[in-house]
Amino acid sequence: MSEQTGQLFARRRRWVLPDPWSVGAAAIAILVLMPILAVGWIALTPADNIWPHLIATTLPRYLVNTGILMVGVGVLTAVVGTGTAWLVVMYRFPGRRWLQWALLMPLAVPAYVGAYALVDFLEFAGPVQTGLRAIMGWQSAADYWFPAIRSRGAAVLVLAAASYPYVYLLARAAFREQSGASFEVARALGVGPWGRFWRVGLPLARPAIAAGVAVVMMEAVNDFGTVDYFAVQTLTTGIFSIWLQGGNLGGAAQISVCVLVLIVILVTLEKVSRRKSRFYGSARGQRPVSPEVLRGRAGVLAALACLIPVAFGFALPVLVLLGHALSQADWVDPGLAQALIHTLTTGGIAAVLTVGGGLFMVYGVRLSGKSLPRLLMPVTAIGYAAPGAVLGIGILVPLAALDNRVADAVLALTGHDPGLILTGTATAIVLAYCVRFFAIAQGAADAALGRVSPSLPMAARSLGRTAGQTLRAVHLPLIRASIGSTLLLVFVDCVKELPATLLLRPFNYDTLATRVQGQASLENIAGAAPAALMITALALVAVGLLARANR
Repeated sequence: MSEQTGQLFARRRRWVLPDPWSVGAAAIAILVLMPILAVGWIALTPADNIWPHLIATTLPRYLVNTGILMVGVGVLTAVVGTGTAWLVVMYRFPGRRWLQWALLMPLAVPAYVGAYALVDFLEFAGPVQTGLRAIMGWQSAADYWFPAIRSRGAAVLVLAAASYPYVYLLARAAFREQSGASFEVARALGVGPWGRFWRVGLPLARPAIAAGVAVVMMEAVNDFGTVDYFAVQTLTTGIFSIWLQGGNLGGAAQISVCVLVLIVILVTLEKVSRRKSRFYGSARGQRPVSPEVLRGRAGVLAALACLIPVAFGFALPVLVLLGHALSQADWVDPGLAQALIHTLTTGGIAAVLTVGGGLFMVYGVRLSGKSLPRLLMPVTAIGYAAPGAVLGIGILVPLAALDNRVADAVLALTGHDPGLILTGTATAIVLAYCVRFFAIAQGAADAALGRVSPSLPMAARSLGRTAGQTLRAVHLPLIRASIGSTLLLVFVDCVKELPATLLLRPFNYDTLATRVQGQASLENIAGAAPAALMITALALVAVGLLARANR
């Protein structure tokens, strides 16, 4: 065989045999897409098609409530998040130094926990109405009017209070990156504070604000605990009721497709709305914004405007739960300890697998330079847009089918029935967490690896190190802090996740989130308080790291 023929054969062999990084990227993408494809297949091939019945009865109500919830939460978070970000960046007022970080603290309180605390605080037997009756001399509810607590409007308020920090964080970063010269020119031209915000600051920050609002609206669609507790029928509660109560998997999958279509429309509108928005900073170093000092009444009002969201989204739920936890809660309940162990186990394993998979994919794309991994990487972010209830259906059905086939095969070969290995354990929960939060790990790994100078891994490869050795010896030591922070953020998101955990947990398997939901559904806020406070404490650590990273 001639040398030219040998080279041609070698090139063909390299073309036929894909490298491990491409294979790994394809495997991760298939794993992430599997639940979405499974939901579509189940919706198209239902055993009992109740789609006409859904359209004629409950589906319009689900769509209307979900739409109102999304719009209401989106508008409120846009106003609160953008307004507070503008105040802490553009002005100096009493308490600004700690309020700019305290505004992130509601991220540590899941929305369903805030819902339980709000109802307990404002209900007929709560301290507010009890105090009003004592002060005013009222004897019963017939003597006065009080707004309904468990309502759609209250659900909007609770969800907005828990999720406005998403908008605040992005808007604050966008305002800080703007040039101070632009505002000085506007001020010199006689433009007042409102005009500078509306005509200069807001247009430049609009892409970041739109991205934050889109995330908030997706979280509103994903929520189950809050809307279920407030008796608001949305598409997510419809999935639970039709599948678990009605026993119709096909109908639940069809509603799940509606949710996915709604999410796709939302993401598309967000992309289209800022498609032509292009804002670039000067090539030279631009002057940062110089905050204007607010004194007197203006300073007090600015501080109150920033304090109210923190009080409503963090202080109120935590204080209500602390009151129950210190007076009535049972901290030595064996069920609480078991739920904590389950939470730490599933969340820890999922965080390690998710961050490891994200790092593998990003590093493989950068290393191989081939088109397949590069095309598949954006696809793997779709899991974050899919609500947990949708992922629950898409994961449980394929895994259950695989589980039964494996059990039958083992039984036929060995005569021993192993039971359900995947769906009978926490494996399905871990998989759902990995799919749901893979986009977070992938984005963080991409940003961290992008900060490593290309000359360092090139030097290692020139010295004979393999790709894996270069990753371990060069990249990992440099990105260790970013990877550690990402592990913690993914872990906390896993701890707070409720819909997917409710659908996929094995029998008698509780996590902190499901224990909170179970106790609160029985109106036992004291029983839910310890687990809720544990979730909040774990999340506060992640919020602290987030605040430190965004100084």
